[in-house]
Amino acid sequence: MKVDIAYIYQTDFSLKNEEAYSLWLERCAAQHGAKAVQLAYAFMDDEQLLELNQKYLKHDTLTDIITFDDSVGSEIDANIAISIERIKANAQEFSQSFEDELLRVMAHGVLHCLGFGDKTADDKKEMRATEDKCIQLFHVEPNPQQHV
Repeated sequence: MKVDIAYIYQTDFSLKNEEAYSLWLERCAAQHGAKAVQLAYAFMDDEQLLELNQKYLKHDTLTDIITFDDSVGSEIDANIAISIERIKANAQEFSQSFEDELLRVMAHGVLHCLGFGDKTADDKKEMRATEDKCIQLFHVEPNPQQHV
């Protein structure tokens, strides 16, 4: 499978082991039939993501992720913007570790590209279960050090 994953940091946050995340994202995508993966993850603060939300989606609310999906069929192609501030706040609100909440949101973007939705209650339930499986997949890999 052709895989190209880039990480752009617009805050002081950075992944400690980009390769581990890239391998994990490739495995998540492959399990759901992806034939190619081209992703760019931009990590930013609330204000930057709010500006994107207002400009491109006409939403005036804070969010944890925006996925700009140009995927075609089983070939994932997307730019994904993530607010690190929202990840921290949501991790605390939902009693999750920062790492697991980050994994959930990163997987969420990929799953949208693979056709998973989250508009209806049933879609949300399926999305959440699939996110959970992706998080588990990350943790079954040899993970001798923290990655974030």
